[in-house]
Amino acid sequence: MDESFDVHSLARFLHLPPDQVQKMAERGKLPGRKLGGQWRFDRAEIFHWFEDRIGLSGDVELQKVEQVLDSAAKQAITDSVSLNQLLDESLVWLDCPARNKNSLISDFCQRIADTGRLWQPVEMAAAVRSREELHPTAMENGVALLHPRRPQPTYFDEPFVAIAITPSGIPCGGPKGALTDIFFLLASSDDAFHLRLLARISRLVNQAELLQKLRAAQSPAEVCATLHDADEQLS
Repeated sequence: MDESFDVHSLARFLHLPPDQVQKMAERGKLPGRKLGGQWRFDRAEIFHWFEDRIGLSGDVELQKVEQVLDSAAKQAITDSVSLNQLLDESLVWLDCPARNKNSLISDFCQRIADTGRLWQPVEMAAAVRSREELHPTAMENGVALLHPRRPQPTYFDEPFVAIAITPSGIPCGGPKGALTDIFFLLASSDDAFHLRLLARISRLVNQAELLQKLRAAQSPAEVCATLHDADEQLS
């Protein structure tokens, strides 16, 4: 896969007119640079730009993002995004005792490694911390979407989603000092899959009723059933 877009290929990916993409680049609203008089856009930088947009979006905007990403996925071979395949009871950690973000990330990754789903917990934890140092993923609603800056498919066999819930919130850099008590860990196979998964989880956690059910859950099975049902309703 080419590591960069030109104006026309990026326009197809974003489902925007090429002249609008060029104007956005010229105004500094897209991360790009001119080479030989032509705009080029690094694929990784575009994915990070898109990731930031997902983090700032409400449900209506997230639906549009999903439509763009799903349309782009049809142009390439990519894994499907379904929580039924990505999340199971072994990946749910209720009453996580961590009291700070660093220990939570380390312990969370090790717990997943103990299930056999993650091969390199130390390296994964370091990659997640690096992403958090760049910009915390904690949101005002008490949810954090932990993930590496770039997908690390060599750290695991198959993509997965894991969730840890703490009895009380801990400081994780959330807006306005909000504490965080629900932590998702996203392990993606590639950039395109990661963006689609991030958009999907972001839509789910925008639902206040869903978060209430997760906080009240008494078992990993209940957490999985709650998320699987909500995911199916979005579909």
